[in-house]
Amino acid sequence: MMETKSLCPECLSVVPAEVYEEGGKILIKKRCEEHGEFEDIYWADAALYKRFSAFESIGTGFATRATERGCPYDCGLCPSHKTTTLLANIDVTNRCNQRCPTCFANAAATGRLYEPSQDEIWKMLEVLRSEVPPCPAVQFAGGEPTVRSDFIEFVKMAKELGFAQIQVATNGIMLAKSVAFCERLVHAGLHTVYLQFDGVKEEAYEKLRGRKALKTKLKAVENCRAGGIKSVVLVPTLARGVNDDQIGDIIKYAVKNLDVVRAVNVQPVSFTGRIDRSELRKLRITIPDFIKLVEEQTDNQIPKESFYPVPAVVTVSRFVEAWKGEPQVTFTVHPHCGAATYVFIDGGRLIPITDFVDVEGILEFLKEKAEELERTRLPALAKLKVAISAATQINKFIDAEKAPSGAESMRKVLDILTRGDRESTAEFHRRTLFIGCMHFMDPYNFDIKRVQRCGIHYVTPDLRIIPFCTYNTLHRAEVEAKFSRAL
Repeated sequence: MMETKSLCPECLSVVPAEVYEEGGKILIKKRCEEHGEFEDIYWADAALYKRFSAFESIGTGFATRATERGCPYDCGLCPSHKTTTLLANIDVTNRCNQRCPTCFANAAATGRLYEPSQDEIWKMLEVLRSEVPPCPAVQFAGGEPTVRSDFIEFVKMAKELGFAQIQVATNGIMLAKSVAFCERLVHAGLHTVYLQFDGVKEEAYEKLRGRKALKTKLKAVENCRAGGIKSVVLVPTLARGVNDDQIGDIIKYAVKNLDVVRAVNVQPVSFTGRIDRSELRKLRITIPDFIKLVEEQTDNQIPKESFYPVPAVVTVSRFVEAWKGEPQVTFTVHPHCGAATYVFIDGGRLIPITDFVDVEGILEFLKEKAEELERTRLPALAKLKVAISAATQINKFIDAEKAPSGAESMRKVLDILTRGDRESTAEFHRRTLFIGCMHFMDPYNFDIKRVQRCGIHYVTPDLRIIPFCTYNTLHRAEVEAKFSRAL
């Protein structure tokens, strides 16, 4: 049993909670003095929960002001927060050209217009780049960001300020209408389209989006290809009994379109915003459920052992930082926030990186080398020699006979592990399909320890930086009310 703090789903007060194992699952239980006891599933597989826990890595956080009300109310960020901004969301509007029943932002429903000015967005971007280390990635969101006529200008701003990754979270309607719009996005500096994509059957869209939308999604991908956008991430909102039978087909679609689709990143449905909370027990699905679906619907080509938690890669960042002598972005998020794997495609077969790479062996080896570099005061050239030596030794953790395309795939793995730069990362992603799952919290499964390790943040017009799950659970309504006007 682990003690933590959570929220009362009724009054959103902070209440004591406990995370515990029962019947092979991990549950969270809390009690509010006014509204009684609440229980929800936290993780559907206790064994996997324990395996992921072994990769826990706690970051150093931010040197910021103390708070008055305490976590999670005084986000800004506060000294309780342990992970720097890995990806920042900027909502550029609350307008939307859809009315999804499951919208966690409750977009286009408040009777008010939230739409930061270009000057405000520039300042928000500047704040992110002033962090140490600077925020590397920004995602423009909403509402539907592409409904703004000046949206292209925001992409240009982000490029000018040096963001390594510039994304848009979109339903794809505007992209499906115009190849020219896709071309303009590329020329402005956009790297990735984060495309709402709930399945390959219309039924999922009718339930989750309130409309038939499959043709729009497919056309959006076609137009991205024609317009020169080379990185599309398919983002299904996953709900039990709605589209949990389509994970395998979504992966197959991604494989067929690997020239433009780089990832499938699933988001289990979160019970914030507009969704009907009475359906909680029926629709709730957790990360282990997703992993099991992948295993079953790919005929065990991608078993659950292929998946690792996000902080598993901290060792790689630590090694690169030790030999380069430069602060690196470190993914010290909570081990139960997300899971992912990389898959190579070889003659139609799906080959997870774990099939031919001893992942845990490499991580332990890089940890030892990082500690060796940290202990010694070697000049830069000597550190580089240690890093090169380490690179040659990593070969022993890769089974060349099982590696798809032999030496080529081995080289991609070695490059990303030892160089750790943008070019090697981009090349690796061009050769693989990323399959991941990020489970955002709601008032029912809220765990304050997870929030304090969040690496996905919102930045607001008053230049606060707020973790994703607290923003959508506690802060969104207040921010939008403060910086909006009546329609």
